[in-house]
Amino acid sequence: MHNFDIKKKSIEIAGKTLTMETGRMAKQANGSVFITYGQTCVLVTATADKIAKEGTDFFPLTVDYIEKMYASGKIPGGFFKRESRPTTQATLNARLIDRPIRPLFPKGFRNAVHVVVTVLSYDGENDPGMLGILGASAALSISDIPFNGPCAGVKVGIINDEIIINPSVQQFKESDLDLDVAGTKSAVVMIEAGANEVSEELIMNSIYTGHEVIKELVAFQEEFVKEAGKAKMEVELQVTPEGYLHKVLKGFGKEIDKAARVHGKLERYEAVDAIKKDMMEKYSEELGDEFIDQEKHFENTFDEVFTKSVRNAILYDNHRADGRGMDDIRPITCELDILPRVHGSALFTRGETQSLGTVTLGTGRDEQVIDGLAEEFKKPYYLHYNFPPFSVGEAGFMRGPGRRELGHGALAERALLPMIPSKDDFPYTLRVVSEILESNGSSSMATVCSATLALMAAGVPLKKPVAGIANGLIMEGNDFVVLTDIMGLEDHLGDMDFKVTGTRDGITAMQMDIKIEGITKEIMGIALEKAKIGRFYILDKIIETIPEPRAQLSENAPKIESIKIDPDKIGAVIGSGGKMIKHIIEVSGAEVNIDDDGTVSISSSNKASIDKAFAIVNDIVSDPEMNKVYEGVVTRVEVYGAFVKFMSETKEGLVHISQLHTARIGATEDVVKLGDTVNVKFIGFDRGKVKLTMKGVEGNPVPTKISDYNPNTERPKTDGGGYDRNRSRDSRGGGNRDRDSRRRY
Repeated sequence: MHNFDIKKKSIEIAGKTLTMETGRMAKQANGSVFITYGQTCVLVTATADKIAKEGTDFFPLTVDYIEKMYASGKIPGGFFKRESRPTTQATLNARLIDRPIRPLFPKGFRNAVHVVVTVLSYDGENDPGMLGILGASAALSISDIPFNGPCAGVKVGIINDEIIINPSVQQFKESDLDLDVAGTKSAVVMIEAGANEVSEELIMNSIYTGHEVIKELVAFQEEFVKEAGKAKMEVELQVTPEGYLHKVLKGFGKEIDKAARVHGKLERYEAVDAIKKDMMEKYSEELGDEFIDQEKHFENTFDEVFTKSVRNAILYDNHRADGRGMDDIRPITCELDILPRVHGSALFTRGETQSLGTVTLGTGRDEQVIDGLAEEFKKPYYLHYNFPPFSVGEAGFMRGPGRRELGHGALAERALLPMIPSKDDFPYTLRVVSEILESNGSSSMATVCSATLALMAAGVPLKKPVAGIANGLIMEGNDFVVLTDIMGLEDHLGDMDFKVTGTRDGITAMQMDIKIEGITKEIMGIALEKAKIGRFYILDKIIETIPEPRAQLSENAPKIESIKIDPDKIGAVIGSGGKMIKHIIEVSGAEVNIDDDGTVSISSSNKASIDKAFAIVNDIVSDPEMNKVYEGVVTRVEVYGAFVKFMSETKEGLVHISQLHTARIGATEDVVKLGDTVNVKFIGFDRGKVKLTMKGVEGNPVPTKISDYNPNTERPKTDGGGYDRNRSRDSRGGGNRDRDSRRRY
C-alpha cells in the first residue's frame, strides 16, 4: 500500500465546506490539487518546461478545461462514445481561468506552462468553473513554477436585491446577475458578468462583496502553501540588457514618438515599420556580424520605446494616437438592410472597426441542442462571431472558431439575452451572426450594436435596444487615465480592457481583463461611469437609425404562429408512430413543432398552409359541437349505415341508415358510397361513439332509391338490399324464447 504524503485543508465558503488536498493524485506534475465543494470535484495540475524554447518572444501559457461526462453520470453521445473536442462552455471556462492567472507570472518568463482542470464529479449545483480558478492558482502556488499569486474566484448573484455568493444552479435561474469575479488579496483582476439591467452601483457592490470572499480564499491558499509548497525553480527571464534603451532613444526616439501620433491604423503601422527598418539597417551596418546576436534586443527595445511613447502621450500629454480626447467616441455609422435576401441585416461602423450583423429566423427544428455536464437543453437564440484575417489586413487560414471567437460571441450573446422576446411572444429560433469586416479594437462591442440593429430591422420585438463600449486604462505608479472607446493599439499597449453593455436602464453584460496586478475601486467606478455615458451616446445613434423594431417581418422569413393545447392531448396530435403529425405536415405543407408544455408552433412561407395546419390541430384537440354541421368523407359503408370522418378527418362517427335521409332508405348505398364528401350534423355520443345525422342537412346526395315501406301498415321489405331487423333477430333463433331457454341452462 502506498504511503501517500497527503496535505489537506478545509474552509467554509457560502455555507458549504471547500476542501483542498495534494499528495495523492497526479504527483508527477509540478503542482496538483484536488478540490471538493459540495459533491463537485476538480483535479487541477500545473506543469512547466524546465527551459524556454529558443526564439520564444511571448509567454506560452495554455489552460485546458476538461469535462468528463461520467462526472454527472452521463455517457458521451456520438459513434465512439467518448469525450472529444471541448464544449463551448468548457472553452469559455478555460478562458475564464486563463485571464486572472496570466498577469501574475513574472515579466520575461518564457517557459511553457500547461494548466489542466479536469472535472471529475459534478453535483449540478456548484459550478466547477470557479473551482478551476482557485485550483489553478493553488497548483501553481505550491509548485516550483514562478507565480506571483495566489488568486481566487467566486460567483455572485442577486436575488430580490440581495447579493449572494456562489448561488446554486437553481438560484441562478432567479438571479438578476451572473457574475464571475477573480482577484488577489489586494485587487480585482478579472470580471465576467451577465445581468438583467442591473445598475452600476449594484454591480460595484456585488464585485467588492465577492472580493471580500476572495481575500479569504487567498489567505486559505497562503496557509496551504506553507504546508505543501515547493521552492521555486531558477529561471532566466528574458530582459533587454542595459544600454539598448539609451541607444535607441538617442538615435530614433523622436521619430518613434512622432510615428506613434500618426492618425490612422494602417498609416501609423507603415510609419512605425519604416522607422524600425531604418534602425535595424543602421545598427546592422555599424555592428556587422555582432548584430546577429543583438538583433532581438534592438527589436524588443524598439517596441518598448514605441509603447512608452504611446502611453506617455496619453498619460501626460492627453494625446491619443488618433487625435481624440480621452472621452471621445470614434465616428459611428449605422446602416440597415445591407443584404436583400437576409431576414435582417445591419452594418455598424465605429472608427476602423466594422461589424456586419445578420439575423436568420428559424423554427423549433433550428434550436441549438446543448449537451454538456448539465441536463441537455435547447437554445432558441444564439449568436456567432467570425473574425477573418482580412479584417486586420492579414493573410491567414480560415478555420473553425477558436477560443477568441467563442469568447467574443458568448459575450455579445449574453449582452442581448435579457432583451430577447420569450418563445411565447415570438415563436422563432434566432440565429445572429457578426462578421467582423474591419477591426481596430472593440469588435465584440461593435457586434452587440450591429446585432441590435439587425434584430430590430428583422422585426424581432426586442424589448429595448442594447449597445456596448470598451474602455481602457493607462497607469504608471499612482498616475492613471481611463480611456473611452479604446482602439486596438490602446488595448494592446494599455493596462485594461473593460467592456460594458446595456440598455438605458442598466447593465446586461460586462467583461474586464487587466495586465497589471489589479485596479482600485476608484478606477472601477470611473470606468463604469464613463462606460454608461458612452453607452447612452451609442444608443442615441441606434435609435436615430431605427427607433423601434419593425412591425412586419421580412417577406423572405418563414411565418410562424403558435397555440397552446392541453399537454394531455399532445399524443393525439402526434399520433401513433407520428402518423398524425406527418399527416398534418403532408396535407398542409407547413412545418409543425410541439413542445412538452403544449405549445404548438406552425411555420410556412404560405399563410394558407399555416391556417390549414392550425385547423387540423384545433380539430384534433377539440370536441364536436352539438348540432353543428361539419363536412366529412365517407370512409366505410355498412348495411346499418355509413362511417364518416370529419373535423379535418380527425374524428369519425356513424350515420345510421335511419339518419341518412328524411325518406326511408332501403340500403346505405342508395345514398352514399365510399369516398363521398357529405355534410353531417353532430347529435351526441352513444356509449362513447360519435353519432351523426344527415337528415335535413343541405348539400348531401339525393337517394337513388327510396323504400316504399310504410311502418304503419306492413312489415319491411328486403328487396334491394334492405335491412330487415326483425328477420335478423328471428334468424338468430327468436326473441324471448331463446332468452328463456338460455336462462334454463
